Amino acid sequence: FITSVTAFSNLPTSVVHHVSSELFLGNGNPPPFPTNPIVPPPVAVPPPVEVPPPVEEVSGAVVAAASTPGNLNPFGTKSLEYTGGDDPNSSNYKKLSQALNEADNERRKEKEAADQRERAAEIRREERLRKIQYMEDMPDSQPAGTVDEFMFKEGVQMQLDKLDRDLVGLIPVKQRVKEIAALLVLDKMRRKLGFETSVPSLHMSFTGAPGTGKTTVAVRMGQILAKMGYSRRGHVVLATRDDLVGQYVGHTAPKTKEMIKKAMGGVLLVDEAYYLYNAANDRDYGQESIEILLNVMENNQDDLVVAVAGYKDRMDKFFSYIPGMMSRIGNHIDFPNYQADELVKIAGVMSHDLQYDIASDAYPVFKNYIEKRMRLPFFSNARTVRNAMDRARMNSAIRTFQKFAVNQENGGFCTIEDLKLITALDFQILVDDIDNADVSTRIFA
Repeated sequence: FITSVTAFSNLPTSVVHHVSSELFLGNGNPPPFPTNPIVPPPVAVPPPVEVPPPVEEVSGAVVAAASTPGNLNPFGTKSLEYTGGDDPNSSNYKKLSQALNEADNERRKEKEAADQRERAAEIRREERLRKIQYMEDMPDSQPAGTVDEFMFKEGVQMQLDKLDRDLVGLIPVKQRVKEIAALLVLDKMRRKLGFETSVPSLHMSFTGAPGTGKTTVAVRMGQILAKMGYSRRGHVVLATRDDLVGQYVGHTAPKTKEMIKKAMGGVLLVDEAYYLYNAANDRDYGQESIEILLNVMENNQDDLVVAVAGYKDRMDKFFSYIPGMMSRIGNHIDFPNYQADELVKIAGVMSHDLQYDIASDAYPVFKNYIEKRMRLPFFSNARTVRNAMDRARMNSAIRTFQKFAVNQENGGFCTIEDLKLITALDFQILVDDIDNADVSTRIFA
């Protein structure tokens, strides 16, 4: 009963009186609580709060009760609107229409590429049929021109003559260069008549000791290729390991590609190429440079000739490590060492180029010096001759200065012959340096 009274205490007074009178009507006992209970003070009721339309989230989309009459679906709510949601892969979603358009574009591009390939193949077939018909209709007496005409017209013969003048000896090397030039000339004659032609492999390997003319031959070959139209520029870019290999990760590729870019249209001569590969270090950066060179030699052989040079034994070992390099080089030229008489002739060529005159009695003295120097270490063929000529010129200058400036012979006036002459005494000083030098220092003589 107490619980019931407690439950009814919150009811209005009139209701409580009615209930109490009903409960105690039969026994006449007064109710256990006053007929006029104390009413609690009224509680302030807050004003009604506007409740927003119900919102339901569905996989990143929002369904909201429509507050405007537009864009209503059959359920009286606004249509689905994509708001991005919190899905980390939401950036990968796209509209179905956009995806279909992109697929249509891809199919159209593939079809256009296939049509272009088919058209190119058709053009090649038509061109080949025209060539076959042309060759069948061409009489056997059709003149193609003489080899000499092509040799002189293209300037190839001039380059070969210049090679003969600049390089003393090296008969096998000159013969090999002439064979390559003959191939290029005959290939151009065939092209003129309409025969099928292809660019031959012109990559080269020059092996030999220092000073045997490898760089000079590379320059001449570049000029010949330019004259024959197999090279756009015909220049020669000389590179070593320092020019191709970087010092840290990611440095080698840009350096190698930069040197290749400079040599495009000409000849890239890699001197002492075996230093690019270090068999003792698998992490050496030179391997990356070699891979780039191999790729260029294969894919750009019509616009770049790569020539590698170095000692023969080291180059053979290098090729054994990199067989791909060996197979891509079609011309291997070995440069033999010069003989003493040939080096004396080279000295005469150098003096003529520098407008000096070597006295007739000076040649035997110079030959004696060359024979002695050839028996010492670090002999470098024509480079040794060049160094000897520089020292002979210095000795001539000292002698002339002492004679006319210090001793005042002929009143201090010298002739043109005095300024151009290299005497036997100028070379004898070189021989005396070798004979009188200490054994431990003779290698520097």
